[in-house]
This record gives sequence, C-alpha cells and structure tokens, in this order.
Amino acid sequence: MLPSFQESVLQLIVRTSTDLPPDVRAAMKTAFGAEPSGTRAAQALTIIAQNIDLAADGEGAICQDTGMPTFELRVPVGANQIWMRQQIREAVAEATRRGKLRPNSVDSITGANSGDNLGPGTPIVHFEQWERDEIEIRLILKGGGCENTNAQYAVPVELPHLGRADRNLEGVKKCVLHAVWNAQGKGCSPGAVGVCVGGDRTSGYLHAKAQLFRTLDDVNADPRLAELEASIMAEVNALAIGPMGFGGRVTLIGCKIGALNRLPASFFVSVAYDCWAFRRLGIVLDRSTGAIDRWLYRDPARPAHPMLERAGFARTGREVALRTPLSEAQVRSLRVGDVVLVSGRVFTGRDAVHAHLMKHDPPVDLRGSALYHCGPVVVKEGDRWRVTAAGPTTSIREEPYQGEIIRRYGIRAVIGKGGMGAKTLAALKDEGAVYLNAIGGAAQFYARTIARVDGVSLLDLGTPEAMWHLTVEDFPAIVTMDAHGNSLHQDVEQESGEHLGALAMGPGPGR
Repeated sequence: MLPSFQESVLQLIVRTSTDLPPDVRAAMKTAFGAEPSGTRAAQALTIIAQNIDLAADGEGAICQDTGMPTFELRVPVGANQIWMRQQIREAVAEATRRGKLRPNSVDSITGANSGDNLGPGTPIVHFEQWERDEIEIRLILKGGGCENTNAQYAVPVELPHLGRADRNLEGVKKCVLHAVWNAQGKGCSPGAVGVCVGGDRTSGYLHAKAQLFRTLDDVNADPRLAELEASIMAEVNALAIGPMGFGGRVTLIGCKIGALNRLPASFFVSVAYDCWAFRRLGIVLDRSTGAIDRWLYRDPARPAHPMLERAGFARTGREVALRTPLSEAQVRSLRVGDVVLVSGRVFTGRDAVHAHLMKHDPPVDLRGSALYHCGPVVVKEGDRWRVTAAGPTTSIREEPYQGEIIRRYGIRAVIGKGGMGAKTLAALKDEGAVYLNAIGGAAQFYARTIARVDGVSLLDLGTPEAMWHLTVEDFPAIVTMDAHGNSLHQDVEQESGEHLGALAMGPGPGR
C-alpha cells in the first residue's frame, strides 16, 4: 500500500519549512529592490534575504514558528483516506523529531504541549476526491503571528479612517485595507492576504486561506476580482507601513481574492494574512507507489538563485554595541531608530513565561537583563542543547504583563517584533528600559548569533515556552520604543492611518 507515501510527505514538510517557493522569492527580491538603501526597511529586507538563503542552504526552518501544518489532498476515488491521514500524522511527528517543525500543538485546556505536533485538530488534513489517477498534496505552514492578524468583517461596518464599508466591492476593499493597516508589523510584513467575499463565518475563513495556495504572479480568472486585487495592492503599498512596520514602500507582496455565495442576511469579508515567510509547496504522487512524480510551485531541475550576492549584516559604523547586563545609563542613551548589536546573556520568555512571572519569582536574576520574546526550535545533542531557529515572536501578546514584569524584576531590554502598547511604553520610560525590534521570521539569521545555550528553566512548559539561557554575539535589532516615551510603532500607525483616510476621501475605482 503506497510504500513511498510517508517519505514523500516528509520530503514535502521539510522542503516547505526550509525553502520558499520561487514566486515568493521573486516577490521578495522585488521588494528588496524597492526600498532605498540605508533605510530601516532596507536593513530589515537585507536580513530577511540572508535568512532565506541560510534556511535553504542549511535545510533549517525559515521561521522558528512552523505554524499549523495544513494539508490539502486530492485523491482518486477509492483511495484509503484513513490510512493516508495516519501516514501524514507520522510524517509530521518525524519532521518534528528532526527539528524541521517546532512542537506547536498545545492542549487548549491544560496548556500542555504534545511535543510531536499531534493532537485533536493538528495537523489539519482536508481531502477532496477527483477523477485523476494521481494524488496531489499541497501544504501551507502559516505561523501564529500572522494567524493572529487574520480578520473577518460583517458588513456594513464602520471602520477607523475609512468610514462605512458597504455590501459591494468598494466595501470589500475597505475591509482588506483596514485589515492590513491594523496588522502593521505584527504579521511580519511584507505579507500576503487571501480574501473571501461571502460564505458563512466558517467557509469564509477556509476559502480565504485557500486563496494563499495561488501563486503570487497569477491573474484572477474573474476580471472584477482581478481589478480589485490590483487596486488593493497599489493602495496598500501607498500606506507606508513597510517591512516589519518600520515604514517603507512595500507592505504587501500579494492579494488573492475569491468569492462564495452567502445568505441574504450575511455579508462577510474574511482575510487570511500570511507573512513574508510564505511557506507553501505541493507534490503529485504516483498512485501505485506514493513516490513523488513532480513538485508543484517549484522545479527541482532549476535551482534557486541566492537572494543576496554577499551575505552578512551590512554595518554602517553607527551601530551601538551593547553587552548584558545593561545599566540604566546605557539604555537611556538610546533613541528610536538606533541600531544595536547585543552580546552577552539573553533569556527567552514568551506567553507562558510571562504568566509564570506574574505569580512566581523568576528562576534567574533578571536585573539588567535582556528578555527575548522567542520560542526557538531546539535539538538535544547528548547532554547539550542547540538552537536551530530563533526569530522573535509577536510582542503585543505580552502587553498585559510586560510593564509589571519590567518594574518588578529590573529588565533593561525587551526584544521582540511588532512593538508593544501604552502600558509597556510607560514602564520603559519610568524604569529606564528599551524595546528592541528584531526582524520577524529571520530564524536562521538569529540562530547564528547564538554562541551557545547555557541552560534552560521551566522546561515543563514545553520547548517553545521554556526560558532558555542564551549567550549571543552581535545580535542586531532596532530601537523602536525608547526610555523617553517615543515609539516608532505609534508614529507609523498614525502616519499610515492618515494615508488610509486620504485614500478613503480620494477618487478610485468603484468610488
């Protein structure tokens, strides 16, 4: 029974996790050329480009958040779907053991991590029968940061800066513009959106995600939707949100829209946001053996060209070297826009660690420390741990806790992505601390700044949620919230909101 099926699925998982498809690479290369040299946006894209090359060359996870594996299968009539589902589960578990997927399946009641990416609802596997005599499998890995920026609108609806969105294509456009503006840098822009017009709440989200299986360079078969996609791309990229929400010319690399019939009482616009680490591939298998007959989205006979001719973080000589533990004076000397290179001990801490620190003393002395919002991919080699992927997670989830934790424990630097809110900004100013924005998704780039793992605390929370003790060397990040009450995130949100309002008032297709 299909002796090569499981190995073929494993190859699909590994390749999807580690190598972006050609259409996404091409879009990111175009984005890289659009941002002026020396800007924050260009610096971010340089790190992203290097990360793409490092992941492909070393077969490492592009982003440490390998997401919720979602498989879409088309199978011949009579195929044993029960057996195939079990083989897919075993391939997912094996990919997790090999460190190609991060353990991401968490019990929603207890918070326990299954450790192998298996559990109720994970992975997601959808089957569809067709009359062809072959098996098609498509896989998308969509991380939690961009999943959290998904949006669904029940129109008519009033939207900030845009006014009323009505039940027409102009209203759909307003909803998509608002969703991307609201995401800012939290979804690791430049990103792509899949959109569904209509359906019910469940089918709308499903169909929106399905749009992400389209290539970025295709043209919608419906001319009305093709025009809408092009119009949204032009207007979104005029908002100046830019890579990572730093400001810039490229906010989206793709917009794909589909439509479903709806109930008369309902009109939903569902938006599935994906980040620049747009991991989506597919394979076609021989029906009798399960061996890979051909790849979708990529041609193995045509190797990908490197994103960068020369690797390495381009230094300007203006970078500020920081070594932990940090003093208040060091931190207060920093201003929004400064590029820093952090060396020394850094501790990871994300959702579970922050909840723990609200009720318990920390397992280590955090005075003067840097706390990194990161859930790394780690492998154990003998008695030692090694980090294989270690980019930042979205920081705003820690907003309910971060200010209090800074005040209690004397943390001087918080490293993450996407910025934080007013409570954290106030604590940074009062206590003399700083927020450093690392480049979201750049898991291979940042893993190479980690000299060693010195230890781990709270491992019972699961490897992504544990507190890892890391020694880093020249870890680059940008000051986006300083100890003087300044926030680049607030500035970009306000400026892009003004652009959004201007778009709503100006002429445009369908207005």
